[in-house]
Amino acid sequence: MTTSSAEPDSSEVGRYELMRRLVRAAAHSDARLIAEAAALANGWAVLVDLMGNAICSTPRAAGPEGVRAAAHPRPHPHLTVHRTTDAVLVVKSGPTTATARLDLITQTCVDLLLTQARAHRAEETLRAEQRLHGAALHLFLSGQAALALRILGLASVTHATVCRLTGTAIQTAHQALWRAVQGAPRSLICLEGSDLVIVLLHGESPETRRILPRLSAIAERHQLTGGISGPVPVDMFAAAWAEAGAVRLNVGAGQLTSATGLGGNGLLEVIPAQHLSSWSAAVLQSLRRDQHRTLEAYLRSGSVQAAASTLDVSEGTVRARLRGISSALGVELDNATVQAQLLLAVRAPTAPIKTQSIARLVTHPPLPTELLSPDDAYEWASDVIQPLDATRRIALRYWLQHRGRTAPAASELSLSRSTLTEWLSKIGDALHLDLQSAAVRAELHLAVETIATPEDAARFLPRRGGRTYRNQRSF
Repeated sequence: MTTSSAEPDSSEVGRYELMRRLVRAAAHSDARLIAEAAALANGWAVLVDLMGNAICSTPRAAGPEGVRAAAHPRPHPHLTVHRTTDAVLVVKSGPTTATARLDLITQTCVDLLLTQARAHRAEETLRAEQRLHGAALHLFLSGQAALALRILGLASVTHATVCRLTGTAIQTAHQALWRAVQGAPRSLICLEGSDLVIVLLHGESPETRRILPRLSAIAERHQLTGGISGPVPVDMFAAAWAEAGAVRLNVGAGQLTSATGLGGNGLLEVIPAQHLSSWSAAVLQSLRRDQHRTLEAYLRSGSVQAAASTLDVSEGTVRARLRGISSALGVELDNATVQAQLLLAVRAPTAPIKTQSIARLVTHPPLPTELLSPDDAYEWASDVIQPLDATRRIALRYWLQHRGRTAPAASELSLSRSTLTEWLSKIGDALHLDLQSAAVRAELHLAVETIATPEDAARFLPRRGGRTYRNQRSF
């Protein structure tokens, strides 16, 4: 009777079953694989490391003979000896075991051991790389940016952008983010406390357009809250770290928000880069490097205390430097418009050719004509503030004049702090902006002041009974 071609050969069935048993054993452990090999060979099996020690053997009594055979195979021709990358497999078959079956057992075991060795090395490499990322982050945070870049081999990096994500699923998100950003040039990914951190290292122009959509997708999928800083010079890393942490405070789960300004309406996008660079260089020309770094730390963080922490100097040193900066620039640093203009200047891309001219800041117009014409400035500001009615615009204007301090702004507006706080929350929602961002506040201040009229004053707020606001309208 002829066997149908659709029916598997019995030898093939046996081959399949043998390999299936070995694969299942290997998935459990090396010891289980060796035990299965011994059972299938009707003999014994030993796995020996390259130092001559028995890793596992079945039965245990076979260990010494397996070790001797691994070291000197020739005196043991009755044994099958195979060397893998990290170990030596020694198998003794029973008298009834066919040579072909023994060859299949040993070759399958060797292949499985090689596969496991590669996976183990890949896992070790991954862990080592992740440890390197964590160490580099600590160096950046401790002010050792040059050393961090040296150990990473990134001599051409000048700037960093920091993203900080937090939530209950950061461990899972860490692995997903690591896979998603593989191949992205010059990035650090690590866990730091309760934060999942990604640091993008780049030149002056951030290379983030390809990465940001992936970060947003990870944040949404794992319901993480995240903040991303603007690009800063690497020696200002602590400022970016604080900035990314601050802007996420008012963000809902699954959202990633940026501290860099108004997105497509941001002045760094609206103002021609060449104009902005030249103006910035002229404004900051008279500052020494330490003064420039102090000014940037102060403006980005919004306080002397935070700037001192960023620069790792005393608060008295920061105040002394700020007095010198005020004198060198010929301006009052307490003025909100001056601060907004200077923050724009320190965020501007560096001019390729250092200018020899010195520009003096003026508070009127709020946006210097070197950057935008009066008509263009008014059109930009109107577009930014358009969602707000006059009442909310006035409240926002006074709050920004007080550099984001609610108590003095509420006092000048004759409102309770809780009322102003509520209004500010609604303003942020209406503009789709995080008002905790220093860059956002600076650009909003310039926009509000650009379109302000004499009627944008506290005395024009509709009132009833002193502090009670009436005629509350949606916007």
